[in-house]
Amino acid sequence: MKLTENIHALKIPFKITISPTQTADRFVYVYIITGEKISLIDTGVAGAKKIIFDYIESIGKNPKDIENILLTHSHPDHIGSAKSIKQETGCKVYIHGAEKDWAQDVNLQYRERPVPGFHDFVEGSVKIDFLLNGDDEINLGGSLSLKVFHTPGHSQGSVSYLLKQDNALFCGDAVLVLGQMPVFEDFAECMSSVKKLSEIKGLKLLLSSWDNPYEEKLIDPIFKNSFDYMQKIEKVVNSLSSDDKKDPMEICRKTISILNLPALMANPVTARSFKYFVKNTL
Repeated sequence: MKLTENIHALKIPFKITISPTQTADRFVYVYIITGEKISLIDTGVAGAKKIIFDYIESIGKNPKDIENILLTHSHPDHIGSAKSIKQETGCKVYIHGAEKDWAQDVNLQYRERPVPGFHDFVEGSVKIDFLLNGDDEINLGGSLSLKVFHTPGHSQGSVSYLLKQDNALFCGDAVLVLGQMPVFEDFAECMSSVKKLSEIKGLKLLLSSWDNPYEEKLIDPIFKNSFDYMQKIEKVVNSLSSDDKKDPMEICRKTISILNLPALMANPVTARSFKYFVKNTL
């Protein structure tokens, strides 16, 4: 889907295995920036390379012209196809320094953050060429450039990118989507990052990984919904974590129920997120 002269959005579907008999449909967005060369914001899950390459060819471009993979963070649904795309195109891969080890050693990531179906989502480790910090600026060739914002919370080294020429913000998973599965490593940093992004002036497009693209008039309400959702989660989990038992999975199940979220969201990934509140009440 073409969003601007420079930006295309590509929705990558995949399934999460909940149990041997149950799966859940999910999607993640890959964004393609076309200029003198082609840059990708994230690469989707394993197997997404064909979808990405087919789309690039459909708009009259050559996938061999992919010059950059700009990762928002190292989770498997974002780095899933980076290995094969890099191997085929020779492109450069960018990521924040705090995410380097998990991208370059996916087995380390799995040991430290065991996600159900992890190895189905990611082809393998990928060599990182450039490490990012907050406030970096990346020239994409010609007049196009990206400003980098360090937006931790969802993960330690999550970053967002602002394509200044289009006033388009690629926020990865930094902005928690109302009604979606709450996934974060540090709630306070997540709140701070959303606040930082909400203060960027003149945004025309908000481009999330877990949500559809939003144009200017809807951007402020999306940020507000994210704040409200996070505050509600904080209130519920804090009320439950006062229980002496403080069992993470039980807190997770009760929270998901109170928030009227799908029962499948009561899983180890969400429970890991809620441990932040339990830890901070001890």
